[in-house]
Amino acid sequence: MTDAVQSWDHWRSFLAVVAEGSLSGAARALMLTQPTVGRHVDALEAGLGAALFTRSRGGLNPTELALSLVPEAQAMAMAADNLLRTASGERNAPRGTVRLTANDIVGTFILPPMLAAFRESHPAITIELSLSTRNENLLRREADIAVRMVRPAQEAIVARHLGAVRIGLFAHRRYAATHGLPQSVEELFSHPIVGIDQEEALIAGLSFGGHALSRDDFAFRCDSAVAQLMAVKAGFGIGACHLGLAAGEPDLVRVLPETVEFGYEMWLAMHEDLRDTRRVRLLFDHLAEGLRAYAGRR
Repeated sequence: MTDAVQSWDHWRSFLAVVAEGSLSGAARALMLTQPTVGRHVDALEAGLGAALFTRSRGGLNPTELALSLVPEAQAMAMAADNLLRTASGERNAPRGTVRLTANDIVGTFILPPMLAAFRESHPAITIELSLSTRNENLLRREADIAVRMVRPAQEAIVARHLGAVRIGLFAHRRYAATHGLPQSVEELFSHPIVGIDQEEALIAGLSFGGHALSRDDFAFRCDSAVAQLMAVKAGFGIGACHLGLAAGEPDLVRVLPETVEFGYEMWLAMHEDLRDTRRVRLLFDHLAEGLRAYAGRR
């Protein structure tokens, strides 16, 4: 019997494909990448010397051999679950450290309430939070979990799409009272605009009224989104803010709400090898729920 046939990981992928009817569905259910699930199935078929699935437009259909193997594989699943619970001491509280990374606006204003709620349920888990605009390499374990505004491209990274964070332009009431607010995109550029400095990739392809944005449009330049928000709140000028975050700032006034609104896709990511590390998975699932709700706010 080959190593592939003896591997529980391969049989777990097999059961997920049977249940979901596709590699992509199985990958989502297991929090693996689709290529990994595909390799597991291919290895099983090679080890058995027989096909387990037939391919069709509707997905993957189990063969008679596959269906005959399902009960035994399910018994393996139950045994594996019992083994893991015993080995990990599931009766005891999960403990250890989880390192999380996010940009500064998410890490400063959005994550802390979620992390505080998580702490109440899991007091033995220590959280490390790295605030950075660069993408820490999850493959090198620079972080266990990452909140990102762009889909991770690395193959071994499991990513969950949380929704689109909508962003609008805002000014402080004091600024609006003193300088007025633009009534058109053309008027917008006669006001001081708060924006990025070196991170021009963040505005690549972004345009207002046909005007492609560049750093030259900004009277206040900083790559910290927190510093940008504080400049807007201080009355420096007009800047971008998450709609969900601005909803909690009564002194911020929306600028050109019918004309200017854009968004970034929010993703939660981790290395697929960490999906069975209980403390990491607990925080991942907790943040996925909270951030999905946040991304839906307007």
